[in-house]
Formats: sequence, C-alpha cells, structure tokens
Amino acid sequence: MALSAVAVMLSVAFVCGTLVFTDTMNTTFDKLFAVTNSDVTVTPKAAGSGEDVPDRGKPEVLPASAVEQVKKADGVKGAEGGVVSLSVTVVNAKNENMGSTTGAPTIAGNWSDNELKSMKITSGRAPRGPTETMVDADTAEKHHLKLGDELRTIAVTGDIRARISGIATFTVTNPGAAIVYFDTATAQEKLLGAPGLFTHVNVTAKDGVSDDQLKQNIAKAVGADTYKLQTAKEAADANRKDVGSFLNVMKYVMLGFAGIAFLVGIFLIFNTFSMLVAQRTREIGLMRAIGADSGQVLKSVVVEAFLLGLVGSILGVGAGVGLAIGLMKLMGQMGMHLSTDDLTIAWTTPVVGLVLGIIVTVVSAFIPARRAGKVSPMAALRDAGTPGDKKAGRIRAVVGLVLTGIGGAGLFLAAGADKAAPGSLWLALGVLFTLIGFIVIGPLLAGVVVRLLSGVVLRPFGSVGRLAERNALRNPRRTGATAAALMIGLALVACLSVVGSSMVASATDELDKSVGADYIVQSQAQQPVVPQAEQALRATKGLDHVTAYRQVAAKITAPDGSVKDDGLSVTDPTYVQDVRRKMVAGEHAAAYGKGAMSVGSIYANEHHVKVGDELTVAFTEGRTAKLKVAAITADEGNIDKGVMYISTATAQEFVPADRMPLPFMLLAKADGKPDAAYAAVKAALAEYPQYDVRNQTDYKKALQDQVGQLLNMVYGLLALAIIVAVLGVVNTLALSVVERTREIGLMRAIGLSRRQLRRMIRLESVVIALFGALLGLGLGMGWGATAQQLLALQGLKVLEIPWPTIIGVFAGSAFVGLFAALVPAFRAGRMNVLNAIASE
Repeated sequence: MALSAVAVMLSVAFVCGTLVFTDTMNTTFDKLFAVTNSDVTVTPKAAGSGEDVPDRGKPEVLPASAVEQVKKADGVKGAEGGVVSLSVTVVNAKNENMGSTTGAPTIAGNWSDNELKSMKITSGRAPRGPTETMVDADTAEKHHLKLGDELRTIAVTGDIRARISGIATFTVTNPGAAIVYFDTATAQEKLLGAPGLFTHVNVTAKDGVSDDQLKQNIAKAVGADTYKLQTAKEAADANRKDVGSFLNVMKYVMLGFAGIAFLVGIFLIFNTFSMLVAQRTREIGLMRAIGADSGQVLKSVVVEAFLLGLVGSILGVGAGVGLAIGLMKLMGQMGMHLSTDDLTIAWTTPVVGLVLGIIVTVVSAFIPARRAGKVSPMAALRDAGTPGDKKAGRIRAVVGLVLTGIGGAGLFLAAGADKAAPGSLWLALGVLFTLIGFIVIGPLLAGVVVRLLSGVVLRPFGSVGRLAERNALRNPRRTGATAAALMIGLALVACLSVVGSSMVASATDELDKSVGADYIVQSQAQQPVVPQAEQALRATKGLDHVTAYRQVAAKITAPDGSVKDDGLSVTDPTYVQDVRRKMVAGEHAAAYGKGAMSVGSIYANEHHVKVGDELTVAFTEGRTAKLKVAAITADEGNIDKGVMYISTATAQEFVPADRMPLPFMLLAKADGKPDAAYAAVKAALAEYPQYDVRNQTDYKKALQDQVGQLLNMVYGLLALAIIVAVLGVVNTLALSVVERTREIGLMRAIGLSRRQLRRMIRLESVVIALFGALLGLGLGMGWGATAQQLLALQGLKVLEIPWPTIIGVFAGSAFVGLFAALVPAFRAGRMNVLNAIASE
C-alpha cells in the first residue's frame, strides 16, 4: 500500500510541480512587464513584438520630434524617448559571448528614468559618453564582470567598445536577459545609426488621468494613425501573450508526460488491489457469510482506495511544490533567474492534484472492488487466490485481438497515406488501438512470450529457472498487467528513438545529396549576419565564393488571381553551386537573371504556373514588380521546400537599401584546399562568437546533437512513468511473496536454499521486465516506422532503427527486473520455515 501511495504521490507531484512552476514563471514575467511599461508607450507603426529580432539589424524608429509632440498632449506629466535594440551581441575582453544560454534576449539601450522603475544602480554610476557602459547585476555576476572591464557590443552599425562604469540591479526578478546601457546620444548613434532617433517614447500621466484617457489625448495630438499607442495594460498583455504561448506549450507537454505516469500508475494500483482482493477471498467470504452484502464489501474496498488516493495526493501536492522549487533552482543554474519570492501556488493547483489522485486511484481499484463484491459466502471454504474465470479470459483474448487488428489496420493506412493530415489521424488511431489491444491481450501474449524468453534466459538456471517461469505464468493476467506498465514507457522511448534517428539519417542523406557548400555560417539565436562579419568572410583567402541568403516579405499574385502572402528567398547566383535543387522545368541559374524568379513545384501545380508565366510581386518594404518564372524547383526534399528564389540584384532593384534585410545565413565554398580554408574562415569570424562556422561534418553533428538533446529531455520526462512501472513490478513481487508464503515454506523445507529462493524471485522479475520490454520495444518500433512513413511525405525518407539504443534498453530492462526484485527476494529469504508452513 505504501508503494502504491508513492506512485500516486509521484504522479500528483509531477502535475502540481508543473502547475506551480509555470504559474511562478507567469507571475515573474507579469511583475516585470507591469513595472517596466510606462502609462502609455508610443512606438513606430511598423514596430513588431518586443521579442522580435529585426531582420535588418536595426529596430524601427521614430523622430525625436515625436517626444515634443507627445509632451503637448493633455494629461501628459512627462515624455521621455527610449532606445532598445535586440540585434546586438555583447562580448568580454576574452571575446566570450555574454548573452543568455536559455534563449533570453541580449538587450542594448539607453539609461533613462523609466529604467528606475525596475532597476537601481548598486555599483558605480550611469554611463557618460561613448566609452562607458552599464551592465545588469545578474550578467555581471554570471560572467564575473566588474567596474572598469571592457565590453564590446556588436551591432549592425559597428562595434561599440566601452568600459563598465556601473552595475544596475533589478528590483524585480530578471528572467535571464543580458542588458547593457549607454547614454542616450551613444545609443542613438551606435545602435540606430543616427542622432535624433528613438525606438519608443515612454509617457507618464498626470494625477487623475487614466491610461486610456491619456492614450486618446496623445492620439489627438500626434494623429490616430501616426504611431502605435499602447497603455501599460495593453503593452503588458502583448508581452504576456508572447511569453505565454511558449509557457503554455511547455506546461501542456509536461502535463502530457504526467498523464502517462498516471496511466502507468493505474496498472500498479489495479494490480495491487486485485492481489489484495484475491488474498482476502476467504476473509471476504466469511464477512458475506455473517451478513455483509456485496455493496458493503465493494464500498469497503472503494473507501480503502479513496484513503490511499487521499494520502498519496496530499503528499504529492507537497512534493510538487518542492519539485517546482527544484526546477527553479535548476533554471537558475542555466541562467534563467526565478525567485522563490514569486512562488505562486494557485488554489486550483492542490485541488487539481487531489481530485486527479483520488479519481485515478478509485477508478483503478473499482474493478477489483467489484470483483470483491461478487465473492460468495462459500469462498470462505476455498483457498485464497483461486484462478480467474476461463470464459472471461477467452472473451478478453478475442477483444484484444480485435482491438489490435483495428490498430494494425490504422497503422497500415497511415503508412500508405498520400497526405500528412489524414495519415496523422490514422496514426493516432493506430497507436491508441494497438496500445489498448496489447494491454488487453497481454495475458494471452504472456503465455507465449514468457515461455520463449524463459528458454533463453531461465532454462540455464535449471530447476530454479523452471520454477521462476512457472511463477511468472501462474497468473497471466497479473503478469500482463505488470508488464503493460513497463511496456507503455518503453514503447514511447522506442518510437521516439526511431523517429529521431530517422530524422537525423534523412537530413544527413539529404545534405550529402543536395548541399555543395563547404561551410555554413549562421547564428543559433537567429541573429542576422552583420555587415562587418560578412565583409570579413568575403575577404578570407582560399574561398571560391560566398553566398548570402536572406528573405524578403512580399505578396505574390499568380496568373489565376490567387495571392500568397509569403516571402521570397534572396540569394546570390552562386547559390546554385551551394545547394543542388532538382528541377521540374527550366534551369535554376535562369531564376537569377534580370526580372526573373523561380517557384516550387507544389505552388506551380496548385496554381497552374509554368515557365514563362509572369507573377506580380508586391514587396512589403519596396515597390511592386512583374517577375517572369524562369524555373520550377522540385519540392521533393526538405531543404528549401516550396521556396521561391530571386537574385540579390533583383531584390535591390525593388527594395530600398535601408529596408533590405540582412542575410541570416552565409554559405561558402573552398577554392581547392578545404582544410586550410576552413581554418581561415574560423579565424576570420573569430571576432564574432555569435555565429557558428560549420563544415558539413560539423553541421551533421550539430543536427544529431540537437535531436539527441531533445530526445534526452523526453526520456527524462518519461523516466517518471518508468519509475512508477518499476514500483509496479516491486509491488507485484512483494504481494506475490506474501501470497505464496506457505508454498515458499514448503519448498524451503524440502531443500530449497535461501540463495536459490532469492534467485528464483529475481529471475521471475527479470522475465516479467523483459516481457514488458519486448512488447514495448516492438510496439514502439512499429509506431516509429509508421511515423517515419508520414515524415517521408515531408522529405524525411530514410528509416533508421537505432539498434544500439533498442538493444541497450532491452538489456537495461533486465537490470530493472533485478533491481525491482531486491527487496521482495530479501524478505522471502528471511522467512522462518516453520512459520511459513503454518501460514494460512
């Protein structure tokens, strides 16, 4: 019962910990946004989200005259121009990136009165002049910065070298952004490229003037459509929406894994109560004989389950708060600072935890409780643990086979689907029904699979191995339920391993076939490539060419009148050497001619576009052009699928130079000596640590590492379900030992040694664990192979089974079985022989 309570506790703790952690993060950001936003903020019309990194490297600006205009509005107490840029990289004297490693932005701006709402200078003073800067205390502490240290801020307009004149500390929690401040004149000149410009205006209302009224007054003074106006609440809501979308995804993913743990826990609780009811058969029969009705017996077991769920859930709520604090500390180690002062425990969190824990426990125990209620008074005369109804077993087998057949058909239809959407529905149906089918048919499979495994694993141990095999087969329903708990977690592990390995293998195969460039330069933080870095690469000796890859926003109108609000990929003509695209019609190089472009085959088929047709392209940041289709690229692979190309020269003709996006990637090809050129490229870009320089081998490894990190994260989340499954094996064995007390005593009396007894129980545990692993891994590989067939529609055509992982997990399951049997085997070995024989 204690182990069952632990299983409930762990599952509830995962749910409550997730809710507390995400609620705390929301509270942290809410406090930050509430403090930092002014009563009304004025920004340029074209300004995007505060989290957006501009593709031109510079934020949208408004003139300094806007500040004076705003000041003249009724109800304005003060208006102050501000400068903020996210398109910067800050490095120290050792050329180490001072930015966050958690995805939080690096921000550069001017120090103003508005900053005093959320920060205070705790060391030194505010910057004065172009040679001074101030840094936030969290960044200073993390990177061991002190007053007088030199920092280099890399921006699109050039590098800013300045020494730290002050350190400012947040009065609210800083979730992890790295921030540097300059005086206003330096920020305008170095971050925006010219004096007299701001990115926003912070406006403070006079006493008695509401934010909404102030916004209306400013709109009258400057013109309703001149700038974007936001009240403090509107700005906070917009920022919260940006952050909230990410937090919601994280929350629901973690709750999904908690749900898997609950599902596994159902088997544990079901098995526990089934065995308890079986062991109490004579006791329940005696109760029925002296007057207890079936309803009273059922209620007694249900109340027992309710109390178990209540205790486990209460412990789980407390453990969940501890888990949330642990996650906050872990995030702090990674660079995202979350204060326990902001720890948020909504009243709904413990309620959700208690309700879930109690409902899952009671529902899991209901079938054993109902079985207990059906025990007749005559059971008082029979031995405990009588075999189940054979008819019910046959019906179960038929139902399981039907469900498995439906699931198999769903997987078959998914693998043969022509489109991803219907294929995904068939895949979901197949996964659901095969999982349920395997759970239902588990007892039938146990009789076959356990015998096969025993022939390899148990028979070498002689009579002890045969006893372990018979014990595992004694109650196939129990063995099936115990193995099913382990099967679920390992099926997901196998499925994701197959999908992950296939994705890496497919991408690697496609890189080998399609990519001709020797080196790829880009930023993991999605920072555009600044001009000085591009110039440094182009000046590198040993390169045949350098290709800049950028994207421009545009609306494309096809001859049939349909409009695609998308973008065009703008590259140099040398791109045809860097990426080998298969052509449906025309030549790729022709798309880089004057007034020419290419389209993808999917777009061409949908809109009946052919070579020679003219498309109307309205550039968002420039003029409208009539471009002729000179090539149609095949959308078979995954590299640049569906992309439309134009040359850099064509883009420059219709998009003004000051609105042209910076490249987000550079491709380069060596001129004869790849190794020497690689070293030269890395040396040329050493001053710009925000960019990764990779050859094709590096790129493949980076891709493999990214997928590996994602899979490791998923495996970590699945670990809880596997731990609960192991508790299930422990519970089954422990109760099985109690159930077989007299039998164990008799075997000991006729010569079975303690060592042989412990070995028998360990071997029984191993074969059950291997049975669950075999089912789970087989099922998971089937799911993964089907999912890969769907991914093949998106260009990921290589199926790769990660046999080392599969074999390692299977072997690891044997160790799981050994571990789970340690305590039950030890307890069995300590039994007193005479007391065990006398036991009823």
